[in-house]
Amino acid sequence: MKETSTTAASLPGDPDLPSNDEEIAALSAHIPSQLNYAVEDFFRLPEQTAFQLSPDGKYLAFLAPYQRRNNIHVRLLGEDKAVRITQETDRSIGSFFWASDQRIVFVKDSGGNENYQLFAVDKDGANPRDLTPFPEVTIQIIDDLYDDENELIIGLNKNNPQLFEPYRINIHTGEMKQLAENTDPLQPIVQWLTDHQGRLRVAIRMVGGVNEQLLYRRKEEDDFAVVSETSFKESLSPLFFDFDDGDVIFTASNLDRDKMVIIKYDLAEGKEVGEPVFAHPDVDVSSLHYSRRHKVLTEVSYTTWKQQHHFFEETRRARYDAWRKALGDYEITVVSKDKAEERFLLRTYSDRSLGAYYYYDETLDAPELVTEVSPWLKEEDMAPMKSVTYQSRDGLSIQGYLTLPLGHTGDPLPVVINPHGGPWVRDSWGYNPEAQLLAGCGYAVFQMNYRASTGYGRSFWEGGFKQWGLTMQDDITDGVNWLIAEGIADPAKVAIYGGSYGGYATLAGITFTPDLYTCAIDYVGVSNLFTFMQTIPPYWKPYLDMLYAMVGHPEEDEVQMRATSPVFHVDKIRTPLFVAQGANDPRVNIDESDQIVRQLRSRGIEVPYLVKYNEGHGFQNEENRFEFYRSMLGFLGKYLG
Repeated sequence: MKETSTTAASLPGDPDLPSNDEEIAALSAHIPSQLNYAVEDFFRLPEQTAFQLSPDGKYLAFLAPYQRRNNIHVRLLGEDKAVRITQETDRSIGSFFWASDQRIVFVKDSGGNENYQLFAVDKDGANPRDLTPFPEVTIQIIDDLYDDENELIIGLNKNNPQLFEPYRINIHTGEMKQLAENTDPLQPIVQWLTDHQGRLRVAIRMVGGVNEQLLYRRKEEDDFAVVSETSFKESLSPLFFDFDDGDVIFTASNLDRDKMVIIKYDLAEGKEVGEPVFAHPDVDVSSLHYSRRHKVLTEVSYTTWKQQHHFFEETRRARYDAWRKALGDYEITVVSKDKAEERFLLRTYSDRSLGAYYYYDETLDAPELVTEVSPWLKEEDMAPMKSVTYQSRDGLSIQGYLTLPLGHTGDPLPVVINPHGGPWVRDSWGYNPEAQLLAGCGYAVFQMNYRASTGYGRSFWEGGFKQWGLTMQDDITDGVNWLIAEGIADPAKVAIYGGSYGGYATLAGITFTPDLYTCAIDYVGVSNLFTFMQTIPPYWKPYLDMLYAMVGHPEEDEVQMRATSPVFHVDKIRTPLFVAQGANDPRVNIDESDQIVRQLRSRGIEVPYLVKYNEGHGFQNEENRFEFYRSMLGFLGKYLG
């Protein structure tokens, strides 16, 4: 949807609450003039990114801008000239991969609505095809069928918007064959898993809204049988099948444990096999890697304060050590490899750099540079990100990340508190363009993994159940007070900014602790827990009872949910607020932002309100990001100085 061609009557949201463009534009007068870098430097599209190596190792595919939108380009390895094979101009391509040596598939939504469609195109741009031309339908990739050059297995919710069913789809013709049914919304299947031959043999089914059944069949013609049933609080998450035993899978699990570990699980016997493959005493481990060619485990990766690796295969360990020696003190990830596993694409990064892509061939002495991701940003001008820990008021250790401006002399600083979205995710160490932009303006940036954040074990995660606006918010408040007590934050210059759940935490912060914050920025945030539950996407409906258990039940917990919904307490808000929203957001409906703006304006309080009608849950289009972050800087400059 394009803003220029959309009538006011057809726009999502409240037509009486337009963006107040003049007030937003006026904020630019408060942007500091002495900045080393402009907003555009941090949020422009990279000239080349997201590199993928073709299965035969002969070609590179990557994303590069065309008319300000990321499109797929392909070039022969070793040559500079590339061919653009797509021509998307309304929305950047979100992701892509080589489905064969000849054909590339990619996904794209419309205006941020997250109804992703699947497309395919030859590596020379020929034979483009929309493989899933179904309105209001979205896809999942279940199996890329690495050894099948003609087909994929995808999930589609075209028969019921709440339920995904598996299909085998031809990437040339779009012809589909349904592999199984998923017809019961009271007992929906929410995950499918194939074996190494691409046969659909494992499923996860929701029962009673809060329990999960693990289903298994030896052959595709067999019926699924229940192997186990657990509460959603207990995870038995299938990863992939064992290479030798067709009844055994590798899974991430916290059954009878607090932390997630990697185990082997016998589906025929319904029990764990032997000792854990890998466990860590302090954090969850849920990522396991293997070699398709050699059929062996290679490594696990997990996050403490930063990403860590444990290698099972000596060849993989030696190769990684050689890369580190050649590339220096950067994080290194393998982003792509050929089918023979002899050629690799590497990506480096750090807290001060988006890094670079490198090509490595086993015949080479060292990796060869493909391209730097953002060479216009000098690493020495960026601020380091430091891991810190503080104590909550009830004795929990809260881990977070502090970014201080370069040249900080030790005096108290204006600070931007930045709680993450989710909330069931976590912040981690690495390059953060928002933090770098703000640090470049002289602000400290503080991100914390409040209770309910994932990665720290089941107890820490469950500690946030039904605690929106309560102990979860206390953890954020305690972080602010810790910064003040440490002499890092100027108590008269503390801002809070967040997106999604972070937007909720922003609104809760200025509602329930109005004296703590100087100004606030709410980006696609929840304001009303009742309407948030009512407007979730249809494919979230199978998880609604889980949301009730984790956030609150609108009837059983009505008093608490009303007490912790900022929209019902706007009389307490006296902190200057800036709100930004994508009109097509399927997760946090535009009405969440409309409600808070409407309530404040009814009290005579003007709120800068930036709405983009071609965006969803966060701004993806380059020009919209530029406007949002320029407005953010101006708003912070106006109130923090």
